[in-house]
This record gives sequence, structure tokens and C-alpha cells, in this order.
Amino acid sequence: MATMLVLAACSSGQEAKSETTGVAKIDGKISLTYLQKQGDQEYFIGEAAGAKAKADELGISLKVVNLGTDANKTVSEAQAAISQKSNGLILVVPDPAVGPQVVQLAKDANVALLTSDDQICSTGPDPSSCSPDALVPRIGFSGEQMGGEVGKRAAEEYKKAGWNPAETRTISAWKQDVTVCTDRVNASKKAFTAGAGAAVQNIDVPTDNSPTGAQDKIAATITANPSVKHWVVWGCNDENVQGGVTALANAGYKADDVIGVGLGAYLACKNWGTGKPSGMKAALFINGKDVGALAVQTMYDKLKNGKDFPKEAFAPTKMVDASNWKDAGVTCG
Repeated sequence: MATMLVLAACSSGQEAKSETTGVAKIDGKISLTYLQKQGDQEYFIGEAAGAKAKADELGISLKVVNLGTDANKTVSEAQAAISQKSNGLILVVPDPAVGPQVVQLAKDANVALLTSDDQICSTGPDPSSCSPDALVPRIGFSGEQMGGEVGKRAAEEYKKAGWNPAETRTISAWKQDVTVCTDRVNASKKAFTAGAGAAVQNIDVPTDNSPTGAQDKIAATITANPSVKHWVVWGCNDENVQGGVTALANAGYKADDVIGVGLGAYLACKNWGTGKPSGMKAALFINGKDVGALAVQTMYDKLKNGKDFPKEAFAPTKMVDASNWKDAGVTCG
């Protein structure tokens, strides 16, 4: 698995150092805690499995904690992990606003801190307005690259459909205070515009990144735009696109009038598994197992060998659809 992973540093080429300078190398057995939001979501289940497999390989004691969507639990579980002598914390935050508090807890205890998937800032609640030096090192995927692939595929499907741009709308659905989501969606918009060959009006839809939340919000958008005949949907994750595809089906739109391009593929594959026509035309497969394994490996390299964290490390992705998702190894949750 390690040979499949792609490491990428930030554009400055500098290594992260600000929050880990007091962390000592560990001679004995390393103990880590992986604090995950939405731990029952298929992607994060895979991430935990990848982390556990890598921990077993390296002889690391690893505890995985499901934070759900509770920001307060993030802080209390971080405190508990530190009191239980964890040498390092790997964190997927339900809310980036807790970033400064968690960073301070880890810093005071000289515990190594690494994030996966979502970004946090050491000096403020909003990573999008954070100084690059204050961003906590992150393991995950390149939001810009992922969003670009989604937008590119959506444009290809749109051109293949031959729709009139005046009768078409694109929907960008995401939780708008999550920086990595904004990066993905903005890249999707840009790539779609570049590839579509025509101007199509976009509608931004704020969601909570859940299927039901996205479905409700997009249903209201559909109702407010009764003259639209064709819809293109993308978002931060599979949940947003699945919610949109479901809302459009419930509103009476046929699969041929909907282009959904997911991000994750763990929900998109459910549509393809039925063998019935679906508005979910494709999805970018992101393998949580790769991220979990890379996060644990990166933490091990820091604690055992003194290797500085990279600012960011990225795992690979693959576009899949109804014809190839099984061969690509997608786990359909």
C-alpha cells in the first residue's frame, strides 16, 4: 500500500514544525489515538480499518474514537487520550472551530498532533483564513485535484447529453464552513466551466454534508426552479450528490435528465448495484484505507524516527462508474 501513496508538500516546500517542536522521539511502544468524526460513515470505517492494519504492522497501540458530529466531544476525547498517555493524536474534526483548543492541549502535553481529511488552524476557528504556518499538518486528498476530476467528468457527461445550457442548472452542494469542501467545489466549478463549452448557471446549496440534509436543501432548490429541465450535481462528498440525485428522482426527473458525479463512490455504487438507470453517472473513488494507513505511518515516522511532518500528504484517487466500480475495489456501504 505504501508504494501506492503519493506525498505532496505545500507550495512553499517547507516542512511543518510549529506545533510539534516539543515532541520527543519514542523508544518504546507507541500509543496513538485516532479521533474521527462520523465514524459510522463508510469512508471513515475504511479509514479506521486502514489505520488499524498499519498500526498492527508497525507494532503500534491504536485506539479509534467515533466523535460523531459533536465538537465538544472532540475536546473531551482529546483530553482523555492525553491523560491516557497517547503519544500522538490523529484528528478528523466535526467542526474546525475546536482547532485552536485541541492544538493547545496537544502542545501543552508535548503530544504530536496530525489531522486527516479536514484542516484545522492553531490560531483561529476558520482554516480558510489561517496563515499557512498555523495550519496543522494534514493527511488526505488534494481538494483541488479531486474537485477538478469531478468537474471534468461532469462536463464530459454534459456534452455527451447534448443539453441546452439555458434549460440546465448545476448544483454545488457542501457544508460551507469546511475548507476542504470549499476547495473541492470551487475546483469542480472551474473544471466544469472549462470543459462544458457553454455557460451553465450554477446554484450553490449549503448543506450539512449528509444525504438527508442535502436532499432537503436540494429539494427546495428544485421547487424554486420549476422551469429547469436538466440538472448537474456535484458536492463535497457522495452524501451531497446522493441527496441531490434522490431529491431529483422524487421530484419526477428521469435518470436521463440528471448528471450526478459523486466524490467517494461508497454511496454512488449503491445506485449502480441495482442495475437500474440512475442519475448518478460517476464518482471519484477515494479510499479511506489509504488515508488511515498513511496517517499512522506518518505519525510513526515522526515519533520513532524524528521525521518532520509534511504540511500535507495525499493519497491517490480514481474515477469510477457503473461499468468499473467493482473492479476498482470500491466497498459499497
